[in-house]
Amino acid sequence: MPFALNSPCRLSLFGLLATLVLARAAFADDHHSPRVQLLPKYKNECASCHEAFAPGMLPAESWRRLMNNLPKHFGTDASLDPATLKELTAWLATHAGTGKYAREEPPEDRITRAAWFVRKHREVSSTSWKSPAVKSAANCGACHTGSDQGDFNEHGVRIPR
Repeated sequence: MPFALNSPCRLSLFGLLATLVLARAAFADDHHSPRVQLLPKYKNECASCHEAFAPGMLPAESWRRLMNNLPKHFGTDASLDPATLKELTAWLATHAGTGKYAREEPPEDRITRAAWFVRKHREVSSTSWKSPAVKSAANCGACHTGSDQGDFNEHGVRIPR
């Protein structure tokens, strides 16, 4: 016998479905920034020294601070000409993270110290981080084989041994 439109079971099922849909939308906003095609200039400039991190990994203000401090970029002079600096800063700010977790400015604007990053990587052993194939938490491509395309899906993670 089908449920009556206003039966307690049907209303409970509808409520559960609505909750699941809303939770999925919140999860998507918090954990999966849309993939953004990286600017060739950004890849050329930034990936010459380290991973060209997806702009959604940091909030806009963190990107602005990092770009405004390039002469002292984590102990290295990564200065850019004024036009390139302006272009890349604007692009990073436009595509910066806006989800609940990406809005949190991490200590020292380090992606690897962001609360979401620490939580997502809590199962990675200290031995794995120190492995010659990984070397540091900032080497996303060592485990996330699609990181250069902005794909950080945990189903594609391969931790080197």
